[in-house]
Amino acid sequence: MRAVKLPLALAVPLVLGACATAIPGIYTEQKAGFAAVSSQTSAAIGKRTAFATTQDENAALARDVKAMVHRKTISADTAVQVALLNNKGLQASYANVGLSAAEAWQQSTPENPLVSVGVLGIGAAELGAYRAIEGMIATNILDARTRKQRVALADVSFRTAQAEAVNDTLALANETRIAWVNAVAAFEVVSYLNRAKATSDAGSELARKLGETGALNKAGQAREQAFNAEIAGQLARARLDATRAKEDLTRLMGLWGSDVDYYVPDALPALPRSVGRIANLEAKALRNRVDLRVAQLGLEAQAAAFGLTDQTRLLTDLEIIAGLETEREAEAGGIETATTPQVELEFVIPIYDTGKARMRKAEMSYLQAANVLAEKAVNVRSEARGAEVAYHASYRIARHYRDVLVPLRTTVEEEGLLSYNGMITNTFELLQDVREKLSAQLEAAGAKREFYLAQAEVTAAIYGGGSGASEGGTGAAIAAGGGAGH
Repeated sequence: MRAVKLPLALAVPLVLGACATAIPGIYTEQKAGFAAVSSQTSAAIGKRTAFATTQDENAALARDVKAMVHRKTISADTAVQVALLNNKGLQASYANVGLSAAEAWQQSTPENPLVSVGVLGIGAAELGAYRAIEGMIATNILDARTRKQRVALADVSFRTAQAEAVNDTLALANETRIAWVNAVAAFEVVSYLNRAKATSDAGSELARKLGETGALNKAGQAREQAFNAEIAGQLARARLDATRAKEDLTRLMGLWGSDVDYYVPDALPALPRSVGRIANLEAKALRNRVDLRVAQLGLEAQAAAFGLTDQTRLLTDLEIIAGLETEREAEAGGIETATTPQVELEFVIPIYDTGKARMRKAEMSYLQAANVLAEKAVNVRSEARGAEVAYHASYRIARHYRDVLVPLRTTVEEEGLLSYNGMITNTFELLQDVREKLSAQLEAAGAKREFYLAQAEVTAAIYGGGSGASEGGTGAAIAAGGGAGH
């Protein structure tokens, strides 16, 4: 570093000029940078975000959250909103924006001048307790020379932190929506298996009674009882999976205590009547993806860092030290005082480290950031295409199960019931038809779940936020399904 030490009379103008440097207000606000994060998030997913910095604000958010979830059946939209207001990890991400703003504020502030005062010859009685006084003031020249580059780099870091906070918000919204879909789908499976268990219980009981009369051999009895035991095991596993899925949702929403007393629907909503083609999905993704914006800012940061490295390539430490020394001497007629100016020059000779290595590192860092950005752009295009294909394909599959397989199994069951009433079909054949229909319904429910997950992936492909997506840009939002909930 290079510093200059000047007499007080010369240094004061420099100090006053440095103090007059204007600090952008965007860095000094209480919630610096959060307004931009909130507006970008709202434009993407249409949900409210909040950054709580006081106990009163935290208490107000807690009341809002409790009013939305306590002993209520929540929709996917409600779950996302609660997570955005109540997840503490997201609050930490917002705090990181404030940290980057404070860093930019600090870089915009000139370095404080250094004042030094020395008293020499303390205890010299013949001179009145001291021999000399030395006073100097130092102002860092390199700090002033490189401030513009350092502020530019800090500003890029600030904007990067904002973009990362937006991406974190979208990611949390995406994860919460997917967790809601998984939880509701899990409880839908439980409801179907409950019906299968009731049918299996009836078949097992019938087999037992027929066995007692000798109308059914042991192999037939064992077959029905084994199926009943398998259904019981599957039901227990499904209930465990549903409990875990709901707990995953609870964790993302940041709920604890009495707030965990909420419900999700028993079933996912019905499939939409149709899904349209999403026009210019790749272009939308390139225009809106927040993670792509983060990569662009990374390249901008490396460019700013390269400029700062170039400014300090050779001259890394130069100090000009100037001051005044007042010295006292005892003479026959009294004490004489002499004031002498002092000037020193200290610098490093770049013999070994000429700065080439640091410049090479800066060049490679810039090249690395450029390739990361190029790769991200390729991946964004690919993710957009893949998400659109999966969206339409999963819808066709789900409709196939709903419109073809389940109706066929229903027809088989109804015809079997007619045959049973006509004493053509036996009871166990009828029960088998019921089981196959329930199996088809389970497959249809799984296909419906995959469609809603694929729908979420489309939004993720457009706005970013991870492997899932937030709402917006995918047509109708997922509403609450039927049933009392769990």
